[in-house]
Parts: sequence; structure tokens; C-alpha cells
Amino acid sequence: MELILHVVALRLRHTFTIAHGSHDVQHNLIVELRDGPHRGFGEASTVGFYHNSGHTMAASLECIRPQIEADHVDDPATFWERMAPLLREDSFALCALDQAAHDLWGRCLGRPVWQLWGLELSRLPRSDYTIGIAPVDEMVRKLQEFPNFPIYKIKLGTPDDLAIVRALRAVTTATFRVDANCAWDAATAIRLSSPLREQGVEFIEQPLSPENTAGHREVFAHSALPIIADESCQSEGDIDRCAGLFHGVNIKLTKCGGLTPARRMIARAREHGLSVMVGCMTESTVGISAIGQLVPLLDYVDMDGALLLADDVAEGVHVDPDGRVIYPDTPGLGLTWTKNGGGAWI
Repeated sequence: MELILHVVALRLRHTFTIAHGSHDVQHNLIVELRDGPHRGFGEASTVGFYHNSGHTMAASLECIRPQIEADHVDDPATFWERMAPLLREDSFALCALDQAAHDLWGRCLGRPVWQLWGLELSRLPRSDYTIGIAPVDEMVRKLQEFPNFPIYKIKLGTPDDLAIVRALRAVTTATFRVDANCAWDAATAIRLSSPLREQGVEFIEQPLSPENTAGHREVFAHSALPIIADESCQSEGDIDRCAGLFHGVNIKLTKCGGLTPARRMIARAREHGLSVMVGCMTESTVGISAIGQLVPLLDYVDMDGALLLADDVAEGVHVDPDGRVIYPDTPGLGLTWTKNGGGAWI
């Protein structure tokens, strides 16, 4: 195999703000694996909260280039098992490599990954569309850019969170989900849960910091809404710890290390009776197409990341204006690499 690394700078439609910070350009790593005529692609986002960059992830993969290029993707799961010990300190780089391996595997066999897993596309949850923190009138305008979504995910963590939700409710009858990204305390989460439910909110995502176990236990017991773990659910071992503290989990491929561990996490969450969501970072259609392979297994999905971009580098699995997940007739992850956006080649 040949390993090729691309660091891409993707311009956003709007400044994207959550409780952790804001950005206008997203720098991501695209991993490409070539085997004869076949090419597979995977992606990992840079996230300031996790102190990574496209170049740090690329450096992690450069360190094991000889092992990668001497290997062969006979099966992505066994390939992941060989690579994971070499990338145990960089789950984001491992994720991009694992996605590329799945894409390559499917292309070599001429079938979509979801089909090779034995899944069907008959019953798929619709994706939400995320509204980042901004002045209320700007948040309303962002929602109205995509007015037909059945579900909106609203980023919160301000002194005016309830007023924000009420202002958005005034312009749509869609279902709401709210994500505080660890910005609340237990009292705030419990206090807001009832009025948020009255505003048509479906669940609250990660209200408290992951370290606040006692607070999560209190919120779990007293919230009027289900609580979904995000920052508290980063790796396979976290599923067991989330049971009894959350009603469900949001699995992020970059945090857990790719599609291979995500499938195991979904199975483990089901054993605990937890609902399951997979969410995206701000990422191109490469990463979104990888998430798309898992949608038949999910209760909820958040895969709007490419819709937040002014630039993209691929076409593939995507979300239509009604929140439906659309699959092209293409093997692997369903990608066509276009590299229309900006970016630097490594």
C-alpha cells in the first residue's frame, strides 16, 4: 500500500461557535491509502479542545508509515487491531486511517461498506442540523437557511439559553435537541429541563463536564429530559461508565478511533439499554460518508458537518434539505474525491 496525507483548510459558511470556542476555517487531515488501482479515503478533524492539528496527526502517521505501507487491508477490523497499538496516543489519526481502510476494502470488493456489514437502508433516522452559538437574530437566520430540517441541534452555554430556544421555536415547529458542551452545572441542567421540554426539546446533550460524576448522577435522576453523553463517551471503556448516568451516548469516530471501535461501542451500548447517536465534527464529505455507513444501526444521527462548510473536498453520502441521508451508488464509503476546497499537500 501507499500512504498519502493531505492537510486541508476548509472555509465555513459562518463562524461556528460552541461553549469551547469559535472558528471560521477548519483544518482537517485526509488519509489516502492506495493499493493498485484502488484508493481509499478517511478523515479526522482538528479540535482545539483536544489540542490536535492536521500536522500533529500527520506526524503520528508518518512515524508508522513503514508498518502501514507494508500491510494489507484484507479486513478493516483486523487491520485496525494491528494499527491501534501503534497509534494509541492519537485516536484522531487512527480514525482517519481506519476510515480509509474501510473505503479501500469496499472499493476492492466493489460494494458499499454498509452492505458488506449486512445492513439495510430501509429505516434510517434523519439527521439534525446544528445551530452554533451567536446573537439570537443570527441563530434565527442560520436556521432559516435550512428551513425544512425536521430536527435542529442548538448549541447552548450562555446566560440566555432559554431565550435562545424560545426565539428559535417562534420560527419553526421542528424537533429541537440542545447541546451545552459541558457549560452547565447540575442545578442549571435540572432547572432548564422542564421549560426546554415545553419548547419541544427532545434531549439534552452533555450538560456537565465529564469529571462531574456526582452531578451527572443528580441530573440523570431529576431531569425532565433524557441526557445524552458526548464528552463523557470518548472510547470503548466509557460505555460501561455512562450506564446509570446517561440515557444514551453520542459516539464520535475521531474520539474512539474509527468505525471499527464505534461498531463495538454501539453493540455495548445496546447491551446497557442506552440509545445510540453518532455525531460529526466539522468535517468534509469524507468523514460524513464514513458516519453514513453506521446510520442503519442508530437511533439518532448528527451528520451535518459538510453542510457547515463553504468548501468541500469530496462528494458522497450526504444529507438532503429534509434531513434525509442519501447514499450514492458507489463502493466503499461512497466517495468521489474532488478536492475542490483549499488545502496543502504533505
